[in-house]
Amino acid sequence: MNQLNTSSGSVTKANKRLMWGAVFLMATSSIGPAFLTQTAVFTEQFAANFAFAILASVIIDIGAQLNIWRIITVSGKRGQDVANMVLPGLGSVIAVLIVFGGLAFNIGNVAGAGLGLNVLFGISPVVGAVITGILAIIIFSLKDAGKAMDLVAQALGILMLVMVGYVMFTTHPPAGDALVKSILPDDYGVLLLPMITLVGGSVGGYITFAGGHRLVDAGVTGKENVSFVSKAANLGVLTTGVMRVFLFLAVLGVISAGYSLDPGNPPASVFQIALGDVGYKIFGIVLFSAAMTSVIGCAYTSVSFLRSFHRSVEKYNNWIIIAFIAFSTLIFAVVGKPVNILVIAGSLNGLILPLTLGSILLASRKRKIVGDYHHPTWMILFGFLAVVVTLIASWYSLQGIADLWNK
Repeated sequence: MNQLNTSSGSVTKANKRLMWGAVFLMATSSIGPAFLTQTAVFTEQFAANFAFAILASVIIDIGAQLNIWRIITVSGKRGQDVANMVLPGLGSVIAVLIVFGGLAFNIGNVAGAGLGLNVLFGISPVVGAVITGILAIIIFSLKDAGKAMDLVAQALGILMLVMVGYVMFTTHPPAGDALVKSILPDDYGVLLLPMITLVGGSVGGYITFAGGHRLVDAGVTGKENVSFVSKAANLGVLTTGVMRVFLFLAVLGVISAGYSLDPGNPPASVFQIALGDVGYKIFGIVLFSAAMTSVIGCAYTSVSFLRSFHRSVEKYNNWIIIAFIAFSTLIFAVVGKPVNILVIAGSLNGLILPLTLGSILLASRKRKIVGDYHHPTWMILFGFLAVVVTLIASWYSLQGIADLWNK
């Protein structure tokens, strides 16, 4: 086990790399093509009032993330193993749902990366998707795949933040108005749905476990590492939040100047309006970076939910990740776009967080799981709020599934 001595206040370079690797793995897993589109569309629809939904979702995200990361690292077990100890069979059900939903999302991630390369180099999106799949497979083929994954997530994550931040400043958004509306929007009620959507996109499905499982796999376990894990969890949510705020303000600056976004590709039009053809190329870089890191995070975390099924999965973990990426890429290359059943699988991710977080909250009071660690009551209440919000999100997901099924 790689136990970290963080109580003394000294954090080694290796520990910092591991922490930031977990932070950016979680953050970049949530910052995918859907993240870019949702933020642009909701900002155009709600303008400065959308700031309230962003702030509320970040607070709820922290509640979910802190609970899950702390309990799984204290117990030294992955999410599915904790759930199975709470209720036999529950973890296995969760694992199947996450892998199925993760596959659907990964097809979209591969497609997004292909579109990003199409913007940059004019190649076919399918060819771009295949190139993306090959690059991701190379990462997991390396001897130290974990370190390579950490470095790629950090490098591309920082690149996205810098580029979107630059575009934000060029649009001169009304930041003061957004700050006021983050607390006092015109109508709280209409912001419930976008807030729930953001929570599902930020910590739904496999995403909330991405960094936590990375820490468990690296041996960062036990109650002595709670402060280290808590810091990493908070930084992961805040990194995602900063990216969301940068993009929100960039869009707000564009629409405040009187422009309308292209409904065919809302986020691309923001960059193009702000900086012309150069902006469009920057969008290509951001889209590829967002999608590429999501491909890596999705594949790694989804397969981590299978590692408890059989010893062979643990032994050949990287090969199974490679197969997951290859299969996702092949489906997009052959089908061209996800079919209804894959969209339905993606919608099922809205059902997963209440199950996973609910089982984590129950586990926090079971000594056979957490030993003599005492999980703060305020954190459990915080987590319960996140469960309620995500249950509402589940209702909307079920409605979407019913609509697709009836078509």
